[in-house]
Amino acid sequence: MLRIDHLVKSFAGEKARGKKNKAQEGHAAVFAVNDVSFEVKEGELFTLLGPSGCGKTTTLRSIAGLEKPDSGTITVGDRVMFSGGVKGGDRAVNMPANQRGLGMVFQSYAIWPHMTVFDNVAFPLQVRKRADRPSKAEIAERVERVLATMELSPQAGRQATKLSGGQQQRLALARALVIQPPLLLLDEPLSNLDAKLRESLRYELKRLQRELGITSVYVTHDQVEALALSTHIAVMEHGRVVQLGRPREVYESPSNKFVAEFIGTSNFIPGTVGSAQGGQHSVDTTNGRLFIESGSDLPTGSDVVVSIRPEAVELSTESRAGQVPNEWHGTVVARAFLGDAVDHVVAVDKHEIRARVNPSVSFEPGTQVYLQLDPTKISLVPVG
Repeated sequence: MLRIDHLVKSFAGEKARGKKNKAQEGHAAVFAVNDVSFEVKEGELFTLLGPSGCGKTTTLRSIAGLEKPDSGTITVGDRVMFSGGVKGGDRAVNMPANQRGLGMVFQSYAIWPHMTVFDNVAFPLQVRKRADRPSKAEIAERVERVLATMELSPQAGRQATKLSGGQQQRLALARALVIQPPLLLLDEPLSNLDAKLRESLRYELKRLQRELGITSVYVTHDQVEALALSTHIAVMEHGRVVQLGRPREVYESPSNKFVAEFIGTSNFIPGTVGSAQGGQHSVDTTNGRLFIESGSDLPTGSDVVVSIRPEAVELSTESRAGQVPNEWHGTVVARAFLGDAVDHVVAVDKHEIRARVNPSVSFEPGTQVYLQLDPTKISLVPVG
């Protein structure tokens, strides 16, 4: 459905200084998107995830036609939306945004305050060229259908500004869907909502995407949102895709320390691979040896970082040595009740290990505890 090949987009940076050659003077390029490639299959919700400044929104705006890339290709279905062209080869293509036929939902909603809910949704159809414009009856039918889908029919005659935040977000989504786009682009659409409403709309959006089969590209910096919504996730850093995979793969098998740190919370312990055979690894750390079941292909002697998720750590006041493969001893230094879990910080030699356990388990600071580490839930991250 959507294919991105070697996309590059740079912006002028600070003026170059200290260069004697006038031919080199000017502005140093800052690469917002640097050789990004990925493919989105029909019906998928594909998420671009990363911190501010990683290039995810620039990538989305390039797909929409709101930014002109330096090079690369963007193809939706069998239509080439952008091609930088190759000297002596294919000609350059840059289809205007209004001709791409894509739906886009902005972070700020961008609804028209002087229009009713019905008119906001109808507007993209009403301004089409006469040859492509549906009849008034068809416009009314399509608007009514999408408003019913978004549960906004009772508000059809209301001014758009009289809606709640959640209703305005659904209105923005309805306006993007009414044109029946082959591809829906969403730029952090839930970030302006409060936590409770954001969670509610997250599942509503996932339900709609599945029921309607809309191919979507979703931009967010919210890891929980990405994990809950996505078919596939591309984690971006400094303009590049550093890992691409299904949510569970990205969470459980991060490709590097940046991904492990950015996706959720992890404890990081440096170590060296002592043995490796058939996915079974032993890793020597300053806290002792760990046995790990990992798909990583790391040879003996490799320097690694062991990534241990807080939920992979069990706590007890009694030792189970001999019954479990990994057990450390430590002292609770802090705890925090989170409602659905209790976070403990446990000092183990020179490291502090975070453990997230069932809310029925709670140990006061100063308590001596044993940490049991599930070998199937520990990841190995190569150094470098």
